[in-house]
Amino acid sequence: MIEVKNICKQVITTEGKLDILDGISLTVADGETLAIVGPSGSGKSTLLGILAGLDLPSSGSVIVNNQDITAMDEEGRAMVRAKDVGFVFQSFHLLPGLTALENVALPLELNGDGKALETANYYLERVGLSSRTTHYPRQLSGGEQQRVDIARALLNSPKLILADEPTGNLDPETSDEIMQILIQIAKDYGTAVIMATHD
Repeated sequence: MIEVKNICKQVITTEGKLDILDGISLTVADGETLAIVGPSGSGKSTLLGILAGLDLPSSGSVIVNNQDITAMDEEGRAMVRAKDVGFVFQSFHLLPGLTALENVALPLELNGDGKALETANYYLERVGLSSRTTHYPRQLSGGEQQRVDIARALLNSPKLILADEPTGNLDPETSDEIMQILIQIAKDYGTAVIMATHD
């Protein structure tokens, strides 16, 4: 599903060149789960940004679903993200004035999908939130908000899910639940899942 070949990322600072990533190579097949573990500042989020095509490496290549996204322009990378990549954020990014169902359905509604609510409801049920669809973010626990974010990431049936510190704001028990949901999604949908975590 995703193949990363010798990714390097350098930036120039006032003190000279700083190597953020140096020669990273990996392959994650459909249905596999990979954790990128390390302390804050070790380059985990930078790597995920490159894997998503949100940033470009200084050298190396990223192949997502047989497409070299590092050779594409921003529009091409955006099309790959829209079709093949789901992103789970640490801070959820839910709109406070929308219910859980509306937050998940919004991307589909913006694309004119007539079955947006039905699809959103299915994925909320899949992450165990069928009884919380009409609740607003402020009425949901941190773990529930994270599950809404995961449901939203699943909307386009992505080939790849990237999760940036998905349990960073959660207690240990809830963190375990979120990790198990992501692992189960990989198994059930054949989706490659890559998680960055300090845990």
